[in-house]
Parts: sequence; C-alpha cells; structure tokens
Amino acid sequence: MKLSEIKAILPTLANVEFQLENGDFVPEHFHVTEVGIVTKHFIDCGGKIRNEKVINFQLWNANDFEHRLKPGKLLHIINLSEEKLGIADDEIEVEYQNTTIGKYDLEFNGKTFVLKNKTTACLAQDACGIPVEKQKVRLSELSSNQTSCCTPDSGCC
Repeated sequence: MKLSEIKAILPTLANVEFQLENGDFVPEHFHVTEVGIVTKHFIDCGGKIRNEKVINFQLWNANDFEHRLKPGKLLHIINLSEEKLGIADDEIEVEYQNTTIGKYDLEFNGKTFVLKNKTTACLAQDACGIPVEKQKVRLSELSSNQTSCCTPDSGCC
C-alpha cells in the first residue's frame, strides 16, 4: 500500500485497527511511535547493486491501555512526516513486535489494515545456481494410446 492510499482511507474511518494475517488484532491501545524513510543499499548474490526505499510505520504496545489512535491523529503524524522528512508516495512497511520485530506489507480489507507477512527471496535467480523446479506429471494422466517411436522390431534399442 502506498502512502497516498492510507491517506485517502483514514478520513473514512472511525477507528484505526491493524490485524495480522492470521486474524489476530494488534491491541487497540497501540501507538505509532515512528514514521520514517528506510533505505537499503545492497548487492544481491548475482553482483547487482540495488536500492530500496520504503516508508516505515512502527507500531508499539505500551501499558497505556486507555490509548486509542484516531484516524485524524495518524493522518496528522503522516502529514508532519511528509513536511519534515520530505516523504514521497512510496510503499509502506509496518514494523511490529509480536514474538520478535517483524516487517509487514500493508493492505486494507475494507474495515481494518492488514499486516501481510513478508518473505525473503533470491533477487538474482539466474545467477544463484538454484535449479528450476521440474513440473510434476502424474503417470495416470498420460495417454495410454500414445505410440512409441521404438518398437521391439525396430532395432533402435
């Protein structure tokens, strides 16, 4: 989800709710403790230099059980970060500590923001040496009326 998308959604909501992909909700007393730009400058296993940039939202749970972040307040935090940090309309990555600090993509399901699990991947698969997975074929699905190019009397064997 891009920053412009969350900015368009927030004014339509009464409450801000985040939900993990497994259905668990982030406790409603969460805080957004950071909004920032995270850049990653790296080289992949194929030797290609890459740059990535995301907008980072950090969610945090405190012992402040009465806290509720309202959509207008989050929109104010976003607008302030755009003004002070020069944030562009980039993809949002959410940082949230469950059992460890996790990084999530963000989607909206019409009611809540969903933290989508991120996965690792090889960015240089052509240089990585990992063989292409072979397509599995069921022998029972092969046609029994296919004829072989070799017959017992052909001398090809």
